[in-house]
Amino acid sequence: MDRTTVKPTPDSEAPSEAPKLILRPAQLGDLEAVEEILAQAFEEEYGSRSVDIRRQLRRLRQWYGLLRALSLFPSRFQHMFTVHVAELEGKIQGVIQVSPFNHSRSTWRVDHIAVAPSAQRQGIGSKLLKHCMEHFREARTWILEVNIHNKGAIALYRHNGFQPLAQITYWSIPPEILAALSQHEPKLPNLVPVTNRDAYAIYQLDTGSMPATVRQVYDRNVGDFRTSPLEWLLEQARCAVSQTERLEMCVYEPERRTAIGYFNLKLDRTGQQPHVAKLTVHPAYTWLYPELMAKMAQLTQAYPPQALALASTDYQPEREEFLLKLGAQEVERTLLMSRSVWYKVREVRSPWYSEYLSLVFQKLPMKQPVPERFEGAAESWLEHRFHPPALDPNAGPGQSRDPQG
Repeated sequence: MDRTTVKPTPDSEAPSEAPKLILRPAQLGDLEAVEEILAQAFEEEYGSRSVDIRRQLRRLRQWYGLLRALSLFPSRFQHMFTVHVAELEGKIQGVIQVSPFNHSRSTWRVDHIAVAPSAQRQGIGSKLLKHCMEHFREARTWILEVNIHNKGAIALYRHNGFQPLAQITYWSIPPEILAALSQHEPKLPNLVPVTNRDAYAIYQLDTGSMPATVRQVYDRNVGDFRTSPLEWLLEQARCAVSQTERLEMCVYEPERRTAIGYFNLKLDRTGQQPHVAKLTVHPAYTWLYPELMAKMAQLTQAYPPQALALASTDYQPEREEFLLKLGAQEVERTLLMSRSVWYKVREVRSPWYSEYLSLVFQKLPMKQPVPERFEGAAESWLEHRFHPPALDPNAGPGQSRDPQG
């Protein structure tokens, strides 16, 4: 379809307008082009990770009608396939997939972003990012992951206001190591299956196991660790289709009645995909790593032998040290980046703007400041701040002569 417009003039014909880039949600007819663009990006960006993106997208195409129906109802699966595309002259040139990261949808995640090889270095990636940030107004923070060696992608995200938050390392534990580890009987007397009654305890464990900067960006609450009946049914259907099984267990500290360890284990019945584990351990109970790993290794033995995939972050040095000693293989390192919607990209101003401001400031009336009052108050505050009142020798412990002491 020709989108150009030609307006003849009396002397000559004016040049045609440049084709307009259209940013819109993906439709069923776009999925074949979306699959091709994402597959090419995965071969470059995620080639070392065992992810069959073509298989996943073909499955999504089969269940496209159901996914569109689920998008009409609030649930964890509402945005399972939220994809927007960049179309130029009827051809898909770029793809972005996003999803809410937490239950309150205050933080959203860029799952995938890819541009066709013929449309590289035309600003399409930045336009897709800005489009989603304007389209999903409920998001206050955006996060994404990028391979630490992909300098071009990191530069793109930094240009759009994303800042490094943490470094994530993906590991793979071979099946022979899992078999040997399963021979160890874990000492976990308080290991119990997780239910909705444990949501608050798991929430406390999750927030206590990460630094404040990450916790603020993730912005999780108790609702992120509860499962509604509809979500439970949909998860069961999803596991039946993908031939997987999911197990969740946590370790309780009996004296404080709080969770100190937790794992979410996705087991593959076909033997074609690795088992995947999400592991959370309180920083004060790092001795749980070998015990929980032995328990997960025992659970994998009832299924076809496959590697176990899990991740660690740079603020979890004990886990990384344990995995290295265990013989786990490092698969990939990524950089977790975040961006607040309040971040304003630096504007480039012309030189005349600075000259104009200097002229304005020169015309403003200047008055002499009165420093006496402020200096006296500042000196009093500094003296109180850095030279607190001396303790009264007749006063008890923790008391001073300061009436507000």
